Amino acid sequence: MNIKVYNALLENLTNGQKSVLMTYLKTVDNKSGNIIKKELITREDIDSTNQQTTVSKELNEKLNHALHTGNIEILNMKNNDQILIEPYFPKPRLIIFGGGHIAIPLVAFGTKVGFSATVIDDRPSFANSNRFSKASEIICDSFKNSFSKLNIGESDFIVIVTRGHKHDETCLRNALRCNPAYIGMIGSKRRVKGVKDKLLSDGYTASRIEEINAPIGLDIGAVTPEEIAIAIIAEIISYRRISKNPATSKITKKVNWPEFDPEIIENLLVKEEIPKALVTIISSKGSVPRKAGAKMLVWFDGRTIGSIGGGCSEASVIATARDVMLNKSYSIEDVDMTADMAEEEGMVCGGKMKVLIESL
Repeated sequence: MNIKVYNALLENLTNGQKSVLMTYLKTVDNKSGNIIKKELITREDIDSTNQQTTVSKELNEKLNHALHTGNIEILNMKNNDQILIEPYFPKPRLIIFGGGHIAIPLVAFGTKVGFSATVIDDRPSFANSNRFSKASEIICDSFKNSFSKLNIGESDFIVIVTRGHKHDETCLRNALRCNPAYIGMIGSKRRVKGVKDKLLSDGYTASRIEEINAPIGLDIGAVTPEEIAIAIIAEIISYRRISKNPATSKITKKVNWPEFDPEIIENLLVKEEIPKALVTIISSKGSVPRKAGAKMLVWFDGRTIGSIGGGCSEASVIATARDVMLNKSYSIEDVDMTADMAEEEGMVCGGKMKVLIESL
């Protein structure tokens, strides 16, 4: 059941590493066959010279595209076999320096849209679980010292909203030594310009300084802490979901941050006598409830964890999964959600999905 591979995947994601899971499919017909093996590769593996010499050019391109876009890729082999290439991203982390009045709605809104939240403040009265009950981590330490505890990576989004200019600049200088997905700092245009000019004089490059979002947040005329938090979260979502050309601000690509439910992988690893199958959406079109990458775990006795969208179509997939379990194989099924959505919501729109059902 590839326990070592899935254990390694969980470990990679816990450590903040983007990874790609390759599933080698031995086809019997157009929609079914057997799984030969699974192989896990991290971004570091793909970037290394050794890795690039062990895979074909086409496969290497697919691996890189999956990591850059978050989209599932399929490589068709000469013998009609296939390799399913699934990117896995760590849960995005919102790191908030400063536990003041803006941080409270930032944590609330950030966790609602799928981020884990970490709050740092050097004051115990501000850095505590009573104030931030939904935060995954609270660090009460100096802002400078806290960086050694954070292991900041490319799935982290840094928000600097401390109580003073000196602390803001300390956080900003340390953040620029890391490689997060986003850095934003609060402040007036005049003060921000002063900080940027100082950084330039200290040797930071203009291109690096331009990556700082300051004043932070989208310009929506926000006034209250809640409005400011919404402006910040909206800007962060844009960094999570799209890439822009810095010179023109034009969108260069949209990024699909893959849906990932660690509970599914954890249950997948549990050894049981009852057969089970993993269902993965590998492509979707139109207005479907879940997108590519979403998963559902199905047991032979009818239990499930996760969802691919609900409705009669999901029930049909669960029924097919039982046959897959018995045959210890895989099946690729087309799922039409249009009828379900029209019946349940009175809507004429809908969408279609392609799902992989694999016996575990």
